[in-house]
Amino acid sequence: MSDASPFPPTAPPPRPVSAGLYLVATPIGNLRDMTLRGLDVLAAADLVLAEDTRVSAKLLAAYGLKARLERCDDHASARAAELAVARIAEGAVVALVSDAGTPLVSDPGFVVARAVIAAGLPIHPIPGASSLLAALCLAGLPVDRVIFAGFLPPKSAARKSALAGLAEPGRTLVVFESGPRLAASLADMAEVLGDRPAAVTRELTKLHEECLRGTLSELAVHPRTQAPKGEIVVVVGPGEAVETSADDVDAALSEALTRLAPGPAAAEVAKQTGANRKALYARALDMKAAG
Repeated sequence: MSDASPFPPTAPPPRPVSAGLYLVATPIGNLRDMTLRGLDVLAAADLVLAEDTRVSAKLLAAYGLKARLERCDDHASARAAELAVARIAEGAVVALVSDAGTPLVSDPGFVVARAVIAAGLPIHPIPGASSLLAALCLAGLPVDRVIFAGFLPPKSAARKSALAGLAEPGRTLVVFESGPRLAASLADMAEVLGDRPAAVTRELTKLHEECLRGTLSELAVHPRTQAPKGEIVVVVGPGEAVETSADDVDAALSEALTRLAPGPAAAEVAKQTGANRKALYARALDMKAAG
């Protein structure tokens, strides 16, 4: 077995960590996904704001680090923001971490980041693990146009309404979901978005990492999507644009004009049909003039 160092001797040395707020990405499952720069910041931090201090204490202990931990969840973010601004103004290094992944991505911390920015103090991203990016890489679906919607509403009616606003074709959709709601959510997606290709990823980077691929309707009834355990990210492929005839476009525009002014009507129909908005606006003005 080789006794060589796991890193080449030419690896860049750590840089000094100056005062400011650092948004530090943490592993989403595999502890070895912690970045060297993230460890540098946590080692230098005078204060670590954590979504759950118990979870973050375990992460720090795994790397032999110690730091003052303060809670920064949805209930404590205002206090954490005040503390962060005060400490950074004094010259402290403050790190913000979530339980797993990149802070602010469907995780607490937005209030803290906004407060630090408003105070004119330094703020730095420390990139690393992200379940959003990991799922996109694993799904095998187009990634040139992507919309991330976080967690969908838990109730079916509200969920369908939210999905209707995300139904524009040509974009890959990424959502987080819980195990107990997964099958019902997939069924609602199939109903509202159409039976698009999709992937259900679970336990990313962990020992039992899994990626199920198929259409939304197939995945909704798959045995392994019925209340599975673990963190789940669903990736839905872009739907195909449906060609609309000129008569259909005119009919949609005429109906929209009964409710809206020409500009908003043209924008609505352009979104629905993919037709050119400027052309639709000119057509809407002609319709209005014709009475």
